[in-house]
Amino acid sequence: MLLFLLRQTSAVVNKVTSRFNQGVLLSNKMGSSLSRSYSPNPSQGSSVVESRCTISRIESSNNYVESIVCNENELKENEMKVFDIGDDGDVLLIKQKGEISAIGTKCTHYGAPLINGALGDGRVRCPWHGACYNIKTGDIEDFPGFDSVPCYQVTITEKGQVKDQSRRNVLAIARGLQALTSILPFNVLGLKVRAKISDLKANSRTKENIGTPSKCDGCSVVIIGAGPSGATCAETLRTEGFSGRITMVSKENYLPYDRVKVSKIGTVTDIQKLQARTEQYYKDSNIEILKGIEAIYVDTKEQIVTLTGAKKLSYSSLYIATGSSARVPDIPGIYLKNVYTVRNFDDSINILNTLGSEKSLDVVVLGLSFIGLEIASSCKEKAKSMTVVGKDNAPLGQVFGPEIGGSLQKLFESKGVNFQFETTITKCNGVNGVIKSVELANGTTLPADMLVLGVGATFNTGFLENSGIKMENNGAVVVNNLLETNVKHVYAGGDIAHAPVFASNNKSMSIGHIGLAQYHGRIAALNILKRDVQLKTIPFFWTMLFGKSIRYTGCGKPASTLVDGDVDALKFVIFFFDESDKVIAVGSCMRDPVVAQFAEFTNQGRSLYKKDLTSDLYAWAKMN
Repeated sequence: MLLFLLRQTSAVVNKVTSRFNQGVLLSNKMGSSLSRSYSPNPSQGSSVVESRCTISRIESSNNYVESIVCNENELKENEMKVFDIGDDGDVLLIKQKGEISAIGTKCTHYGAPLINGALGDGRVRCPWHGACYNIKTGDIEDFPGFDSVPCYQVTITEKGQVKDQSRRNVLAIARGLQALTSILPFNVLGLKVRAKISDLKANSRTKENIGTPSKCDGCSVVIIGAGPSGATCAETLRTEGFSGRITMVSKENYLPYDRVKVSKIGTVTDIQKLQARTEQYYKDSNIEILKGIEAIYVDTKEQIVTLTGAKKLSYSSLYIATGSSARVPDIPGIYLKNVYTVRNFDDSINILNTLGSEKSLDVVVLGLSFIGLEIASSCKEKAKSMTVVGKDNAPLGQVFGPEIGGSLQKLFESKGVNFQFETTITKCNGVNGVIKSVELANGTTLPADMLVLGVGATFNTGFLENSGIKMENNGAVVVNNLLETNVKHVYAGGDIAHAPVFASNNKSMSIGHIGLAQYHGRIAALNILKRDVQLKTIPFFWTMLFGKSIRYTGCGKPASTLVDGDVDALKFVIFFFDESDKVIAVGSCMRDPVVAQFAEFTNQGRSLYKKDLTSDLYAWAKMN
């Protein structure tokens, strides 16, 4: 009878304890591994979903859930894994420098699984668009996006302690029998995670005002520009403890919104669905937004901003983030009706309303770069015909070269989009004030019931003339590595900032992209608060064209390139080299998370050369 009991108990305990020891290392990426994950990158192996059944005890009051999710030894140094925490959701566990953290599993921007991202020094980077989250706090540190991810409490149980009431008696018997027979090993340290149920369900967290009191309390900060950069600056000031007055000046009649979607909206939507925050959020945060008003002059000596309507604002610190306006080329007939630029929400709504649902319009798009191609991709199904015109010889040819550009051309043509390369529009013809056709430099005339312009931008900085603020000839505002201009207490960021770029040896340049604009907003706010935080800019771009995800990180004009993958199938990685064969940028299509990995590699101050890619193209991505 005793032998039978021993055998039965041994079987039960082995079955239970074996669940602690599950833990398959599926893939290494920047020192991380996958569990319950999917990656389209063929170099990372096939799609894998691991079903986990760890011993757990769910302790739930009204708001919290608690569970032992795994064996402490199951998580290796610089490793990320996703675990279930009961029926309420998942958590991402990360071990780095001997410490274990638990945060939300998805990027708060568009929901990318962070397990597929790149683990850097103290943060994890989203594989899709490059947002970064602190692994100890969950706070967002680089962008796009506004919300942080939840951070959960992790504790290690005492040796041999398994917090599961339903199994406690069986395990106690097993330990007693082990002492007698020494046949059942039991030496387990469990990782216990405690989480707020609402955080698990939302998988995002709006950071509260938890900072220490600022040295600028009682001061007044004026932010000119209520786009992503200005909004991030205002939020950061509040969440870092600034209690003074904050006033944002918005040229548009809307609260800050996700401007990226302007060129990607396929259907008419409400502005509320794009806004970063509600009116109530800004009211509760005591952030004043003046909508439909522009700054027309800045007096840096008296520290006063003059607005339209003769309204004046005094400031102790000023942040200028007025962005750009879409460039309108000097072409006869360019101001006919149904000629549009693509810059703001109203632009996108006007385009979609003009297109309608009848598929009756011939549409021409001028521009072969990101904006023009995004418009062609998102609006093709609503048009009778779609033709893209540009001076290059391939879509995105100036970025990715003719080979990849040729594959993009085939993709677009397979969807019914036509191209006119190495030419431009010389005249717009209209009837009764409405555009009807365009004439090209190559002699072709195209029917055009609508023309969309995607040919660059100009900086909104004309109001800074005679302010004493130093600017480049093109209107970009010159700033240092704290984003401060030549005038003390005046900062500038986003598109208009001619700022040092860490990824390019701190060479100053102007880069227009939402992620960088938000990052500038955060850095400017911290330096307004006297934190002395220097820029560490890693440009990160992306687009989605007919379902193909394209990523790019880095900057600079390449001297040569190296392509790995299937270009025809648009599943590739491309390395860009300068004259010294140093990798200055990496791009990809449907090969995540390589670009995110290189962004973190660069952020850590590392350099990669062509000679480093001879034996293993991705050895650098596996370095801890």
